Amino acid sequence: MRNKLKQNYLLIILIIVQTIIYIIAGSYKQYLHIDEAYSYGLTNYERIEIQDNEDFYNNWHKKEYYNDYLTIQEDERGKYKPIYENQKNDVHPPLYYLILRIAMGFTDSQFSKWTGIGVNIIIYAFITIFMYLILRKLLKEEEKPKEKAVILAFMSSVTLASISNAIYIRMYALSALNILITTFLHIKLLEQNKPSKKILVGIGTSALFGVLTHYYYLFYLVVLYIIFAVKYIKQKEIKILINYTLTMAIAGITSLIIFPYSIQHMFFGYRGQGVISKFGNIQEILGSIYPNIYNLNYYAFNNLMYIIVVIVVALLIYNKVRKHNKNYINSDSREILKIIFVPSLIFFIIAGLASPWQVLRYIVPVCGLIFVVVMYYLYKLLKTITSQKMSDVIICVVFCLTLIMPIAFKMEPELLYVDNKEIVQKLSGELNLPTIYMYHFDGGCFLEDIFLFSKIEESYIAKEIEYTEENIQEIVKDKDISNGIVIFITEGRNDEEILQVIKNVTKLNKSEHLKKLNTCNVYYVR
Repeated sequence: MRNKLKQNYLLIILIIVQTIIYIIAGSYKQYLHIDEAYSYGLTNYERIEIQDNEDFYNNWHKKEYYNDYLTIQEDERGKYKPIYENQKNDVHPPLYYLILRIAMGFTDSQFSKWTGIGVNIIIYAFITIFMYLILRKLLKEEEKPKEKAVILAFMSSVTLASISNAIYIRMYALSALNILITTFLHIKLLEQNKPSKKILVGIGTSALFGVLTHYYYLFYLVVLYIIFAVKYIKQKEIKILINYTLTMAIAGITSLIIFPYSIQHMFFGYRGQGVISKFGNIQEILGSIYPNIYNLNYYAFNNLMYIIVVIVVALLIYNKVRKHNKNYINSDSREILKIIFVPSLIFFIIAGLASPWQVLRYIVPVCGLIFVVVMYYLYKLLKTITSQKMSDVIICVVFCLTLIMPIAFKMEPELLYVDNKEIVQKLSGELNLPTIYMYHFDGGCFLEDIFLFSKIEESYIAKEIEYTEENIQEIVKDKDISNGIVIFITEGRNDEEILQVIKNVTKLNKSEHLKKLNTCNVYYVR
C-alpha cells in the first residue's frame, strides 16, 4: 500500500512539473498559426472564413470585428450549431471543437490563448497517465517497474514534440490521447482469454471518440484491428473475432450517425482526394518520409534519435555476433510491443504521406509511443551487455541529455512564434495606427494574421486593388494619419513601388520595415 501511494505521489508530482513546463512554454507563445485561428473561428462563427463576409474587403473595421471571429460573444452563448455546421463544410470531425467551445465559454468575450492551451494541458495530464499505464504493463518484469514507468511516461511528455503539441491549439493532443486509450484497452484485451463486455465497450467508445476527433486516427485503429483479427483467426477464436468486429462496426456506424459527413470528407473532399492521389506516386512517398524522420528526431527525441538508433543497432549486431540471450524481451512484452510499435510506424508513414505538408503536427499523435519503444529497446539491449545498475545509470544519463538538449542548443517547440513578440507589442501599443493591408490571394491567407488585426484599433483590407494615387486617396480620406500609417503587403509584390504611391498621397516621407511575417511584409510609413 505504501509503495502504491509513493508511485501515485510521484506520478502526480511529475504531472504537476510537466504542467508548469507547458505553462511556461505557453507564456512564450506570441502568435497564432492559421489553423489555430480556424480552431477558434470554427467553434463559434457563422461561417468558416471571416473573409466570406460581404463587408470584409475594402472597408474600415475596428478590432472587435476580427475579435468576433476568435471569441464567443454574449449573444452566441448557448448556440452550438456553428460547431456542427462549420465542420460539415470543412474537413474535420467536430469533437475537438465542441471541447474547445466549452472552454471558450469561461472567457468573457475576450480572446485568450489559454483556453486552447488549457484544454491541451488537461489532455496531457491524461496522456501521461495512460502512457504510464501502458508502460507499467510493458515493464512489469523489470525491477521497480512502476517507478520506471512513471519516469519514462513523464519523459515522453516533456520532449519538444509533446510541448509543441500542448501549446498548439488544435485537435492533435486529443488525438494522441485517443490513440493511447485505444492502445491501453487493446493491451487489456490481449491479457484476456475471453474479452469482457466492459473492455469491448471501452474499445468501441474510444474508437468512436477517436474518429470524431481526427480521421488520421483510423490509420492507427485499422492496423490494430488487423493485428487482432489475424491473432484470433490463427487461434481459431471466431466468436471473439465476431464480437470484436461487431464492436468496431457499431462504433463506425454510430460515428456516421452522429457525423455522416465523414464519408464526404474522407473520400470525396479535397483533402481525401489529395491523399488518394499520393498513394500511387513513389516520388511523393519517398519525399514525405525524410522530412518526417527529421521532425521525429528533432522534436520527439530532442535531436538524439540518430545517436540512440545507432547504439541500438550496434547492440543488436553485437548480440547476434556474440550469440547472447535472444530472449532478452519476454513473449508478453513482445506482444505488447507489437501492438504499440507496428500501428505507430504505419501511422507515421501513412499520416506523413497523407498530409498536405510534412510538419510535426500530423505525426505527433504517435511521437510519444515511438519515443518510449526506442528507449525500451535501448534499455533492454544495455542489460544484455552490462549490469542492471549500470543500465539504469546509462538510461538516466540519456534522459538527462534529452532534457538538457533544448536548453543547451536553444531548441524551441514548434510554432512558438517568439520572434513575433516585438511586432505584436508595437502594433498593439505605440504603433496602434490606422493600418492598411494590400492583400492578394496568391500570396497568402488573411487568417495567418487575424490575431494581430484583432489588436489593431482600425484597419482596412484592400483586396487586389490597383496601386494608384486615386485609390489610396479614397482609402485614407477622413483618417488621422498625422502619426503615420502601418502597411501590410502580401509577399511577391513590388513593395517599394506601393510604398512610394502611399507616400505621395499621404505626404509622409519615410518608411521603415518592421517585420517579415509568414505571408506578408509590415511597414511603418511616417
